[in-house]
Amino acid sequence: MAEEKGNNGKNTEEEVLENVNNTEEVEGKIPETEKEAEEKSSKKKKTKKDKKEAQIEELGEKLQEIQDKHLRLQAEFDNFRRRTLKEKADLIKSGGETVLVNILPVIDDFERAIDSLKEVADEDAGKQGTLLIYNKFQEFLKQNNVKEIEALHQDFDVDLHEALTKIPAPDEKLKGKVVDVISKGYCLNEKVIRFAKVVIGE
Repeated sequence: MAEEKGNNGKNTEEEVLENVNNTEEVEGKIPETEKEAEEKSSKKKKTKKDKKEAQIEELGEKLQEIQDKHLRLQAEFDNFRRRTLKEKADLIKSGGETVLVNILPVIDDFERAIDSLKEVADEDAGKQGTLLIYNKFQEFLKQNNVKEIEALHQDFDVDLHEALTKIPAPDEKLKGKVVDVISKGYCLNEKVIRFAKVVIGE
């Protein structure tokens, strides 16, 4: 019985020693497990950080692309607005040009009528009526910025005059200049709407 107890005692001591050894091994392993856990968590953090940095970089590129598109669109809109304003201004300036051009032959007829009435007395009702209508036409042209092109005795200018013929100049000073005007020319806001038809001295 004593031997059995002794054996039991030994067994118990051996068991205790084994338990202690196991505990030490386990305790020895615990720090390694914590290190591994820390390494894993740090790796995860790094991976998350890398992902975030990649996302930030991608978002930065997208933002830059959007800003470039916005700047291009803004520039295109500015160009469109300027072009539209210029076209609108041109339309306002030259608006009714066709009507004004079609009125010019009527003005020519009135001037011929006035020339033919030179011998008629100023008190004549017909002459007064013709002059009144002619003056109203002249005023209408002024209000619409239509100006007569000066031609007689001026230097010949291809941008303003249309030469119908050349004749010997009656004076040396008139060589290369306009000696006669067949049909008056007119400008609308500095734009020629009808060239002056002229005769040049040579």
